[in-house]
Amino acid sequence: MTMIDVAAADEVAAGATMRIEVDNFEICIARDSDGTIHAIDDVCTHGEVSLAEGEVEGCAIECWLHGSQFDLTSGRPLSPPAFEPVAVYDCKEIAGRILLDPSTVVN
Repeated sequence: MTMIDVAAADEVAAGATMRIEVDNFEICIARDSDGTIHAIDDVCTHGEVSLAEGEVEGCAIECWLHGSQFDLTSGRPLSPPAFEPVAVYDCKEIAGRILLDPSTVVN
């Protein structure tokens, strides 16, 4: 497991997201309403649009285009029209930094 530093923790407030690129992959970093940081594939499995442009509600993110919601912990879709999950990556917040292992999919 190789964690890489991707952002300052204070760059992502509760309920906010940011998009990063790691090894030519777009990843959405999101902080849920409890303050926990998550990392998922940025591309919605239904509409192929950026999830980082969607809204975080609780521990889910809603795709802005068609309204599919994805669980930030498991990546599974919570509502149609998406039926395929998004990948979830190992992500930690340590010493004010967000660390991510893009090679470890946890779902």
